[in-house]
Amino acid sequence: MVTIKIALTCSTGGTNRSNHLVTLAVDKCEWQIVQLTASNELPWSAGFCDCCSDLKTCCISYWCPCITFGQIAEIVDKGSTSCGASGALYTLIMFITGCGCLYSCCYRSKLRKQYNLKGGDCGDCMRHFCCEPCALTQEYREVQNRGFDMSIGWHANVEKNPGREMAPAVEKGMSK
Repeated sequence: MVTIKIALTCSTGGTNRSNHLVTLAVDKCEWQIVQLTASNELPWSAGFCDCCSDLKTCCISYWCPCITFGQIAEIVDKGSTSCGASGALYTLIMFITGCGCLYSCCYRSKLRKQYNLKGGDCGDCMRHFCCEPCALTQEYREVQNRGFDMSIGWHANVEKNPGREMAPAVEKGMSK
């Protein structure tokens, strides 16, 4: 028998967090459970290298990534930051460090976690570091394919579609 202890921090979306210590006693290996948990992640609706299928967004992401990033950040943050503020901060980081990807890869991780998309934090950073326009275009299209009109921002999308206040809930992992 193997005993496994796992520390979990649960969040309800706000600042409410609770810590739990889960102890599991395992008699035999259950491969199906591990495989099921890993396959809960969903594929992206647009491929990473499919940026040329949306030439307009690809060109904007290449020549002025702060615009595409600002639009993505406003939706991912559910309107708590504006497109302009996020885009300006991206531009500032870009001018100071030469790597806007230091900021934008964090939003890829947020987007991926909100929609339970395949990938990991390291992969998010590598995609932004290696091809920022492709990463931004993929994220833009992902949000757009989920029904958001990127040109009007978060608040107008919520007014247009009242049930849009939150990203769809995804059942994942252990529950009570």
